[in-house]
Amino acid sequence: MDKIVEHYGIVIAESTIRRVTMRHAGQIHKYSQGAPQGLPNSLTGKQAVIVQTDGTMVPTVQSNTTAGDKRKGKSVQWAEAKVSLAHVVGSKDMSFAATLQGDVQLAGKQLRKCARHVGFGKGHRAHGLGDGAPWIARQVKQNFGQQGSSLVDFFHVCDYLSAAAQGIATESAQQQAWLAQQKERLKTGGLNALLNELQANLESPQTTEDMAPVRCCWRYLSQRNQPVIAHRLGGD
Repeated sequence: MDKIVEHYGIVIAESTIRRVTMRHAGQIHKYSQGAPQGLPNSLTGKQAVIVQTDGTMVPTVQSNTTAGDKRKGKSVQWAEAKVSLAHVVGSKDMSFAATLQGDVQLAGKQLRKCARHVGFGKGHRAHGLGDGAPWIARQVKQNFGQQGSSLVDFFHVCDYLSAAAQGIATESAQQQAWLAQQKERLKTGGLNALLNELQANLESPQTTEDMAPVRCCWRYLSQRNQPVIAHRLGGD
């Protein structure tokens, strides 16, 4: 509930959050058991597939099997849930997969499985979309080879740019103008110009990381010097 407030600024009852989460989990489980209905058996040569995967830490509860009272002796363990999806460009029909077990190699395999469910095959392109995490880009390359490419989600990039804007300009109007200019640069192949501007405004080395949004943005982009696309997980 606290995370919902932090990210979206709204208060929702825990029972509602659980109900919505369970509904989505049920849908993911349904789709992960086989090819969803209505998806193409094959794609034309010009069609491409968007593939996405990400991980998040979730709490799991383990019970003490030797305890007489099962309500006692419980412990909370954290595990990383890896969720994947794939869909043909322009289609709302998606293939999902999720797991709480295995490593990034398993996540990569389930990502390719999702792609195959929506018709991916020889001669098609797979566009991997993510937040810039290196393991996602590696799995796209490993599982799709020359047929795949990795893109950085524009939404995540803008998080870093928005913070950097506040470190470069003091007035709100100036921050918004700077942010709009950098967004346009990214959309028109101006990444190097953006990196140069960020580098010219880097905080001093003595500034701590939590107080250096320009440096954080510069490092994030310079380490992920690849195309950026305006797209969100499962969205348009």
